[in-house]
Amino acid sequence: MKTKFDEQLEEMHVELIKMGSLCEQAITLSSRALLGDEKSQVEQVYSVDGEIDQQEREIENICMRLLLLQRPFASDLRKISAALKMISDMERIGDQASDIADMVPYIRFSEAKSKVHIEAMAKATVKMVTDSVDAFVQDDLDLAQRVIDSDDEVDDLFNRVKNELIDLIYAKDIDAKVALDLLMTAKYYERIGDHAVNIAEWVVYSITGVHKSNE
Repeated sequence: MKTKFDEQLEEMHVELIKMGSLCEQAITLSSRALLGDEKSQVEQVYSVDGEIDQQEREIENICMRLLLLQRPFASDLRKISAALKMISDMERIGDQASDIADMVPYIRFSEAKSKVHIEAMAKATVKMVTDSVDAFVQDDLDLAQRVIDSDDEVDDLFNRVKNELIDLIYAKDIDAKVALDLLMTAKYYERIGDHAVNIAEWVVYSITGVHKSNE
């Protein structure tokens, strides 16, 4: 039979999955708003970011109950500690998606946005976030490592965007300010990738007891 602790731990997993799904929505909506001209999608990003903040508080409360009212074993304690670290990175992912939404009014009508690999960065970071949360719930060390390794793809895409924008500036095919806005947007996606890596590294810690910072 499941104990009260097992039920609360399962609740934590469910809420983490919800928070991960909200992060995916925020990234996807920010990308659609950027590449389209739907103002409503910008507002949706802000709304989802608010839900992410609420979800962070909910999971914090669950973790505190697990720590204060139960006596977790070392492996469970690592899992709870990792979850608390993960939701901090997930909250920042929501913030970065809102930052991207802030850029939409300055980029929305620029034809240059279709000439760089912004959308590819968005899709890559969504996958990283999804996989990092799945790795935590499933105790999947290999999947967590694949997330960490896939950060190279996002970094490569960022460098490609940067080089593409440089070429557009030299060809006088883009306004310099728009180019800077697009570069900043790409940087936000790169940071989302970094947060996904942080999540995956805490997954590794929750399973092995070893974190990269202590190696």
